[in-house]
Amino acid sequence: MDFIKRVLSTVTGIIVFFVICFLGFIIIGLLFGSSSEDTVQVKTNSVLELTLDFPIKDYADKTEFAKYPILNEDEKNGLFNIIDAIDYAATDSKIKGISIDNNFISAGISQIRALRNALLKFKESGKFIVAYADVYTQKDYYLSSVADTVYINPAGMMEFKGLYSERLYFKDFQEKSGFKMEVVRFGKYKSAAEPFLANKMSDENREQISVYLNGLWHEMKQDISKSRNIAPERLNTIADSLLARNADLAKNSQLIDKIAYHDEYVSDIKKAVSVLPNKDLKTIAIADYSIYVANKLKANKSKNKIAVVYAEGDIVYGEGSKENVGNIVMNASLKEVREDDRVKAVVLRINSPGGSALASELIWREIELTKAVKPVIVSMGDVAASGGYYIACNADKIIAEPTTITGSIGVFGMLPNGEQLAENMGINAEQVVTNKNAVTYSFFEPLNEEQRAFIKEGIVDIYELFTSRVAEGRSMEQDSVKVIAQGRVWTGVDALNNGLVDELGGLDLALQRASEAAEIENYKIKEFPVYEKNLDEMLKDLGLVEAKEALIKEELGEENYRVFKEIKAMSRKKGVQLLFPYSLEIK
Repeated sequence: MDFIKRVLSTVTGIIVFFVICFLGFIIIGLLFGSSSEDTVQVKTNSVLELTLDFPIKDYADKTEFAKYPILNEDEKNGLFNIIDAIDYAATDSKIKGISIDNNFISAGISQIRALRNALLKFKESGKFIVAYADVYTQKDYYLSSVADTVYINPAGMMEFKGLYSERLYFKDFQEKSGFKMEVVRFGKYKSAAEPFLANKMSDENREQISVYLNGLWHEMKQDISKSRNIAPERLNTIADSLLARNADLAKNSQLIDKIAYHDEYVSDIKKAVSVLPNKDLKTIAIADYSIYVANKLKANKSKNKIAVVYAEGDIVYGEGSKENVGNIVMNASLKEVREDDRVKAVVLRINSPGGSALASELIWREIELTKAVKPVIVSMGDVAASGGYYIACNADKIIAEPTTITGSIGVFGMLPNGEQLAENMGINAEQVVTNKNAVTYSFFEPLNEEQRAFIKEGIVDIYELFTSRVAEGRSMEQDSVKVIAQGRVWTGVDALNNGLVDELGGLDLALQRASEAAEIENYKIKEFPVYEKNLDEMLKDLGLVEAKEALIKEELGEENYRVFKEIKAMSRKKGVQLLFPYSLEIK
């Protein structure tokens, strides 16, 4: 009886806890939900602080509570919110310049390049840009190199050494643990599953990684060369010999203009905006200014709209979430914009390594239906590969950044196999069947030759469908597509040369092409998708999920935690996959 009382007491406590938290959400929403836009004020003679110390996503996401709209969330810290803010600051008389201060930026190379281009455009206004760091990571410096004056702490360090990518291989781990992955793939370069088949990198995989890394490094060098007036060959020498590893070397190499402490940096900015030394410098954070600018842009009264539909993350079959691209959410968004007469054109912004073949095909079909009604233009971000290219290939026009990773037109299937693991644990699985092929797959048995043949047949069929979709969408012969397919990865520059994309540029160019196709000049942008909040996400906001992840990370360590997450993610993938051939982590 005491036990039952304790259980009931615990359950009651949990219910009360959630009721209190829920009421807390309501109160917070009532207090702050509708007024946050009005709290951002920009003072005259201000400096915009471009401190990007949060993960940068193309789309900041929009979330709605079906029954409680007061709790709706509409973030304004996405990549293009930031770019809009930089553009607006160029003509805002209250903003005198931009300070890029101690970033440790968490963004992809194409995202940083888009920010750089916005800053270059800002400089045309005649306003200043300055940058400071105690430590410059390579990505930080790529962004900061656009500044008029680049500062570094006297004891600071700089990372300027070229790019590298590291891939983990799990063949021995599988042998030791007894947990294996059954892999069937198609495509000479389709190496997404390679780490489960070998202990070292294949020549084909090494070739494509080398090509695309050198392509990215070339674009970065060219941009830095123009901003710093240093020859690309000299930049290579600096990287090869680590001639910018500390403050003095960085200045001698002309990558840095001034060695100074942070207070001296602030003093220099005060002089630039005519602020007395004993007065405070007026600044506004980019996150706040983005909200301010978003409210200003709402004043656009045009009835015409261009919809920007974001496909960001792995492509999964089902609903989808903020972290991945689900066919249900994506297709609902495409259907909505297709049926909205005020939406004159659609820009599909893709930043995805691909994923489920079935989900990719379903999204492709919805794009096909939409394209029949109004123009569809694709804008590619950091990566639009495999399934990410599948959903792009039938657009009216495809625009990629020079540093976009795309292509990877190939297919693979992967199934977990725990036969040895079960045997090690003393578990034996026995099957009873009515028909020869009743068991198409068992976690406890390895694939036999007949099962593997059936899976291979399905993968070949999907590869044929994939290449035919590309051929139709790009007005190419299917055999010509297969020459550049085979799972091969290309940069945006290479994809332009082989016909996989039409132009090089960012979202701004895609919007321009969309307005031209729709024959409109003035328009408002409407962003999709809109997500509905559920109980799991509310629990995440309470910190319960984050607490669990933090504990695991603390126990395993950062590097081991990354391995754990990668294995966990791969083991969850079901069905045939159109996925980027390796984990995209450039260092």
